[in-house]
Amino acid sequence: MSIKSDKWIRRMAEQEGMIEPFEPGQIRYDSNNQKLVSYGTSSYGYDVRCAREFKIFTNVHSAVVDPKNFDEHSFVDISSDVCIIPPNSFALARTVEYFRIPRSVLTVCLGKSTYARCGIIVNVTPLEPEWEGHVTLEFSNTTPLPAKIYANEGIAQMLFFESDEICDTSYRDRGGKYQGQTGVTLPKT
Repeated sequence: MSIKSDKWIRRMAEQEGMIEPFEPGQIRYDSNNQKLVSYGTSSYGYDVRCAREFKIFTNVHSAVVDPKNFDEHSFVDISSDVCIIPPNSFALARTVEYFRIPRSVLTVCLGKSTYARCGIIVNVTPLEPEWEGHVTLEFSNTTPLPAKIYANEGIAQMLFFESDEICDTSYRDRGGKYQGQTGVTLPKT
């Protein structure tokens, strides 16, 4: 299994629709020449952007977090260019980009250092072969201070690993419950 380069990422995005919308280079400034947290194609990965949809954990309803019986009232929905995550709290968002992962590829997501160095951890489970959809992003603010997330800017990097052998059963084949997800998707059982 080997990591895929910028050339492969560009080819797969442009010819196979693996990433939409797709940025073939690294974007570091907006149209007003203001600095951004970078996004787009890097040497061996793709830096994704966070969309404007956020779900921030709240304890207003004293809900218990139960992955088998998830209470949607555990979150407050926000649509904004900025999300403030309370101290020692958690939020969900999604990528701007929609992914279509090839059958021979496993994709791993890692947080960007810009956020990690501020105590903001990004967690995403692997994107399995033939999975497609918007990626739900999980943010943990590990600091005792409020933390800011910027929409439409880089948030995490996707790394693409191609196997030397095609899997017998892909995510699509087994009817994975998150197949084709759009928007911020909550836990399903």
